Amino acid sequence: MRSLPLPLALAVRLAPVAVLATAGWALASEPPSGPPAAAPATGHEAAPGAGSRSPSAPSTQAVPKTYRSAPAPCASLAEATVSSLVPGAKKEGKEIPSTDTQVRRTCSWNALKEYDYRWLDVSFEVMESDEAARASYEERLDDDRGGGEVPGLGDAAYSVVNLVTEDGQQTREGTVIVRASNALVVVTYNGSDFETRKAPGTDEINKGAIKAAKEAVAALGDGRG
Repeated sequence: MRSLPLPLALAVRLAPVAVLATAGWALASEPPSGPPAAAPATGHEAAPGAGSRSPSAPSTQAVPKTYRSAPAPCASLAEATVSSLVPGAKKEGKEIPSTDTQVRRTCSWNALKEYDYRWLDVSFEVMESDEAARASYEERLDDDRGGGEVPGLGDAAYSVVNLVTEDGQQTREGTVIVRASNALVVVTYNGSDFETRKAPGTDEINKGAIKAAKEAVAALGDGRG
């Protein structure tokens, strides 16, 4: 699953921000059948069982998966983490409907406290193999260049922060993408101040997104096979 490219993905999240901004400003202002054909005689006797195997036949052995299902996303973060990153948000969050909750699940928290607005998403996607997860990770990075690697997080992790200004209102969003074996974890975290119309600092948003990503990766253990 490819993530929505910026700024489209950010624009989707900013829809409720625009509404809240108005209020904030007011306050401030099958296999082939049949046996295989016999090999022609060569004058040499084949080793027992050699004629029953084809070197080009695909393997039917299943690739072992570290994670078999996505964990409950709304239980992936500690209550203290939710409270610090999204002040005023309910700990339980809101799980986003998914077509297949076995492999893809997302939870969202958002709240407006006085003039400060915060939004946090945590998403899990479990794939059939490490190779598939690696390919998806690289594809996502192509859409989110401009950041940097996050060492010591999963098998690979990348963080990027973007600033968007719309009608004079700034919003800063951080995205952390993590690959851990055959799973991807994606965290998005953004904020706005409706009194100053400024966005939180890059460091605040980046550190908050990475903190949530670390807890979410640890929660992947609940989906082990």
